[in-house]
Amino acid sequence: MKRIASSNNSGPFVGSEFAYEDLSSQEVEKYTYKYIGDAELDGKDCFTIERFPVDPKSGYTRQVGWVDKEHYRVMKIDFYDRKASLLKTLTFSGYQQYLDKYWRADSLNMVNHQTGKTTELLWKNYKF
Repeated sequence: MKRIASSNNSGPFVGSEFAYEDLSSQEVEKYTYKYIGDAELDGKDCFTIERFPVDPKSGYTRQVGWVDKEHYRVMKIDFYDRKASLLKTLTFSGYQQYLDKYWRADSLNMVNHQTGKTTELLWKNYKF
């Protein structure tokens, strides 16, 4: 077990392209939101939203997300650094529904556009 100081939330998670804040709980209150419009992503109709972290210690200035209209699943998030440049893109895939109500992605693929590195997280055996 490793305790993460809230001031280090933007640091890398075990040497990957994910930051601790990318993997932490995603409560609505942690962001302010702006609806951008509708878009298509990989053949799915999506809402496009912009969200801004409330925490001044966040490693991001904003995030742009695509949420599919049918099941409200996050399909992709673009993360912008403190200089407002595109830093990373997170893509979710392999969604499965558990207990007839919880959608979870089996694969999260993070691409760092500034370093060219990628990390893929694979999830299995969800328990509720």
